[in-house]
Amino acid sequence: MGMASRRGPLQAGEFVQITDPKGRLHTVMLVPGGYFQTSRGSLRHDDIIGQPEAVTMYDGEREFQVVRPLLTDYVMSMPRGAAIVYPKDAAQIVAFGDIFPGARVLEAGVGSGALSMSLLQAVGSTGSLHSIERREDFAKIAQGNVDLWFGGRHPAWQVSVGDFADVAMSLPAESTDRVVLDMLAPWECIEAVEHVLAPGGVLTVYVATVTQLSRMREDLGAFGRFTRPQAWESAIRDWHLDGLAVRPEHRMVAHTGFLMTTRKVERASVPQRRAGRPAKAAEGLAGQWDQETAWEENGELNPVVSPKKVRRSIRDVAGKTRDWLAHDEDGENV
Repeated sequence: MGMASRRGPLQAGEFVQITDPKGRLHTVMLVPGGYFQTSRGSLRHDDIIGQPEAVTMYDGEREFQVVRPLLTDYVMSMPRGAAIVYPKDAAQIVAFGDIFPGARVLEAGVGSGALSMSLLQAVGSTGSLHSIERREDFAKIAQGNVDLWFGGRHPAWQVSVGDFADVAMSLPAESTDRVVLDMLAPWECIEAVEHVLAPGGVLTVYVATVTQLSRMREDLGAFGRFTRPQAWESAIRDWHLDGLAVRPEHRMVAHTGFLMTTRKVERASVPQRRAGRPAKAAEGLAGQWDQETAWEENGELNPVVSPKKVRRSIRDVAGKTRDWLAHDEDGENV
């Protein structure tokens, strides 16, 4: 599925990435009789269909590069409901969260499906990914985006709509190898994570602010079933390469979120104690964020997505899946 099924000549019904003469990228689904038009020129889809990948097409003297999009390209251009996990963070979650082929992974906060695609490519057909999303409309957008990328429903993927803690507590104890939480208040799910995660299993948490990071660290320590967490953020800066003009780009995607990983300790054991006491000023204030409430209502932490935008994304995804994938009325593969 996915890129493994997209070899050979370009086919109708698949996405291509067209780079115009100014270097702008356009993600287009090839349709018989279709037409690609920009202010810099145009191409007929019928002229692209059947061509080998990475072909240069012409409109007069203007050149267009046509390739199949990478997952990172697709994620950045697909319809969205919730904000996406950027590819730079998804890559770190897969690497530092140790998502391996055959892993049993539980994910909370599906959003628009960006992270789910990276996790599915990592676990492969021999593993499993159980994604839990509280909002049904976001789940529909994610399912459509993921189905379009893989060319159908991935056999390792299961989506549940509901609260993470409720779903996780209903699963067999210690039945999951890895857990990934992308939510506003992950500390509310620590008990459920401890229930479902196998000893030695990795918990990866993705949060946006320092307050969330600190609260999660304090609550993990108080719970007493996990190793000392590691936390970091990543920033990628592109470089401009043009002859002797080699310099950093003027714009970059800097802070998108914090990542934290920790591992579950065997229940018959205890976490390793710190060798020395921290400085008094660094001890924390017995959970200084415990009194903070209304995380869901905080507009900075949880930006409101307009119903109109969500409906538009659902229509966009549903239209594409209806045209190019065989689905029944419930969105499942026929």
